[in-house]
Amino acid sequence: MSLSRIRAALPVTLVTLGALLLSACGDGGASGGGGQTNYIAGDGGISTVPKQDRRLPNELKGETLDGKQLDIAHLKGKVVVMNVWGSWCPPCRAEAPAFAKVAKETKAEGVEFVGINTRDAKREPAIAFEKNYSVEYPSLYDPIGKLLVNGFPKGSLNPQTIPSTIVLDRDGKVAARALKALSEEDLRDMIDPLIREK
Repeated sequence: MSLSRIRAALPVTLVTLGALLLSACGDGGASGGGGQTNYIAGDGGISTVPKQDRRLPNELKGETLDGKQLDIAHLKGKVVVMNVWGSWCPPCRAEAPAFAKVAKETKAEGVEFVGINTRDAKREPAIAFEKNYSVEYPSLYDPIGKLLVNGFPKGSLNPQTIPSTIVLDRDGKVAARALKALSEEDLRDMIDPLIREK
């Protein structure tokens, strides 16, 4: 595909993604994915993937809210919890205390949390959100959803709503996804089996 065609298609792709994301925030993100995903759906919008069927995400790297560079691939060997959020999103505010707490509690167990902040046109509201909720882990800054569109292979468990949470196993492969705001208990239910995996 030529560069001019890619440029022409990009706005349509981003608008489509934006519509999907807009429709989910506020209703708990009950939408599901299409195509062959090879996953076992769990209760309440949480899906898991059997170890043998897991896939690596595409490139997930960029600049964080505080201006540093972060590449998710460099976290291989750890369980990585990626939370897609926006400062404007009420369910994101509801789940933020649980994420901040569990991130601190599981760090010594080899778990790294990374946020993907999206649709905040300016960094300041997102930085204020992190400060207000004592979020100490980094967040990639993705104002137009480029990471969300390009970061996950077609047919994989990809983020489709705000908030969404994707958990990578120690091999860096997508192991679980939630399409809703998570409680502390939900979050531990997603992470604990991956901590125990050998």
